[in-house]
Amino acid sequence: MSGQPLPQFTAAGQPTTVLARLGRATGRHPLWWVLGWLLAALTSFAVAVGGVTGESLFERLTSGEPRVPGQSQTARELIQRAEPSLDNLMLQVRGASLDDRPSVAAAAAATGRLTQIPGVAGVRSPLLSPEGPSDPAVRPLVADGSPEQGAFLTIVDLEEGQDEAELSVTRSAVEDGFGDVVAALPGATGSVGSYHHVLKAITSTIESDLLRGEGIALPLTFLVMVLVFGGFVAAGMPVLGAIVSIGGALLSLFGFSHAMDLDATVVNIVTLLGLGLSIDYGLLTVNRFREELAVRPGQDPTRDDAISAAGRTVATAGRTVLFSGVTVAIALSGLLVFEAEIMRAIGLAGVSVVLVAMVVAVTLVPALAVLGARRLSKRSFRAADDTGLFSRLATAVQRRPFSVIAGGLVLLAALAAPTLDLRLTASGTELLPVSAPQRVFFDTLRTDYPDLAAPQVTVVARSPDTAEVRDALERFRDQPGVTGLDVRPLGADYQLAGFRVAGPPTSDAAQDLVTALSDLDPGFDTWVTGQAAGQIDFLDSMAEGAPWAVTLVVLGTFVLLFLMTGSVVIPLKALVLNVISLGAALGVVVWVFQDGNLEGPLGFTSVGAVESMVPFLVLAFGFGLSMDYELFLLSRIVEEHEGGADNDRAVALGLQRTGRIITSAALLIIIVFAGFIAGDILIIKQMGVALVAAVIIDATVVRMLLVPATMTVLGRWNWWAPAPLRRLHRRFGLTH
Repeated sequence: MSGQPLPQFTAAGQPTTVLARLGRATGRHPLWWVLGWLLAALTSFAVAVGGVTGESLFERLTSGEPRVPGQSQTARELIQRAEPSLDNLMLQVRGASLDDRPSVAAAAAATGRLTQIPGVAGVRSPLLSPEGPSDPAVRPLVADGSPEQGAFLTIVDLEEGQDEAELSVTRSAVEDGFGDVVAALPGATGSVGSYHHVLKAITSTIESDLLRGEGIALPLTFLVMVLVFGGFVAAGMPVLGAIVSIGGALLSLFGFSHAMDLDATVVNIVTLLGLGLSIDYGLLTVNRFREELAVRPGQDPTRDDAISAAGRTVATAGRTVLFSGVTVAIALSGLLVFEAEIMRAIGLAGVSVVLVAMVVAVTLVPALAVLGARRLSKRSFRAADDTGLFSRLATAVQRRPFSVIAGGLVLLAALAAPTLDLRLTASGTELLPVSAPQRVFFDTLRTDYPDLAAPQVTVVARSPDTAEVRDALERFRDQPGVTGLDVRPLGADYQLAGFRVAGPPTSDAAQDLVTALSDLDPGFDTWVTGQAAGQIDFLDSMAEGAPWAVTLVVLGTFVLLFLMTGSVVIPLKALVLNVISLGAALGVVVWVFQDGNLEGPLGFTSVGAVESMVPFLVLAFGFGLSMDYELFLLSRIVEEHEGGADNDRAVALGLQRTGRIITSAALLIIIVFAGFIAGDILIIKQMGVALVAAVIIDATVVRMLLVPATMTVLGRWNWWAPAPLRRLHRRFGLTH
């Protein structure tokens, strides 16, 4: 790719590096490389999606709020140990005439038969009460506590210890029994729900989102690359490489699912990154291959020409791809230091996907290019001229660098301003669209059967005395938003206290109550749990790991850029600009999803907050992509500067030589991410918007304006480094 200095060459003009030898080896046997990769891709899709091993990746996924060790998790474990929760199925019936005794009796008989199904531990229904739905003891199972509403709830608990096959049989039999209950009530309708159904709905939606996202992204990127390359053959090579990379990504995720619980959202997040990088890397590789074929314009390339071009391509563009992959991997490796398993899973899976994309770019894509060398040579071209649109842009910026810097920073600050009011949440069924059946089921459950809903904030107290615990917690009844408090024994040595709080589970009132309860010292041990408590523990854990993650990413990136540029100023400037641009991208997410702007066009309903994982993932993924483009531009600027150009000339030439590539790559990756904005899962939609915003901001305001402006102002100080570091760079620098 243009943007990397050429490696050392032999007298015959051939590169001597390991990458060059790999490129020539690929060029000599391109068909075998292509067939091998296609076989690997087919195998990957068959294992990960086709379920040839008995289950697919999507069947192994989990879902739920991110959890970390802490008081919330300890409280959950204490409750589960004392009162193991059973898997269950729920039936909501609406439109029933509960004063119609014959039909109610028939429905009660059908409900009673549910208890006889193998694997059923118990059934709770107002129809089983001797007094029927009017019995005060079963009022929590009647909608609004009023039989006149004609709506009630039946809960079937399933026995512990059943394997997945047995549970499947039991669930199927129970759902058939639910159908008999509804059929016995003329005019009634029924809906079935459970957390198993929610997980199934989320994973199936993610699977359809993945297909939809790729169905949008791949054709559009192909069309754009046809315009970029001016031909179908060249355009198809990066797309084919991306498809193969997706197969490898899904297979790696399938492997990780056997080593750790893999949240359903990880699949789309990681696949989205792999798809974008694969297309970017393929674009760079094919672009450089065509440049190398331009040595003999107007003539068909020989086999030796194609092999030589493959060697030079992998030695140059392949080297850039490897540096780029390392940059992205460094950013994603920052996720590995966090306690939350889901963050480590995304980090590990992300790094593995980057590796797949890198290997595909330096083997499969060059092999495809060699096979299509004759067609590519018809439209081959040399490197960009010294003057053009991007060099003129750089010259215009260099005339008024201070004005450009001020205007750019003001724009980024305005975009970042909404982050000052950032609110975080961890959604459950809210991840699904409001029209999704399971979302509707649980929204109705919370509205019509409030007494069955778990308290928003729960306290586990180590004390055998219920009265003692009640007295200690009574003072918190006056907390803003608290609407009720219940205390009951939890086994012999513990008490379980539940606070009901107005508003959603992660409301300010719930979080304030958790904070106040956590500071309580009543003379006995207490642990606070609930969705708000879990989110606080998660964010505290992330805050604890953040300094280590930032240190790892910043240090790794700084070292990489120093070895490339020989400067300590350029890496510092790049880090600062990238952080500012990521803040602007996060501000866009807050403005859209928290404030509820663009709900109609983007097809979502705001929950008044941003998913708690999104800011951390935006910083990791966005930082990697931003440094990716920074590397493409800086590498060429450094090459021109070391070739004798002064600072301003090197900046203008660097922008001219890489502007077209960066713009094309950014456009393609925007299309990829935009394809996932069309999905239905909220966190995927938020990530798509965030990364689209990050790429647009970085490829325009930062890379085209702020980088040349700041490098113009700094002048020769761009290239400054202490003498010991200059000596270190002369020995180990990546540009030599």
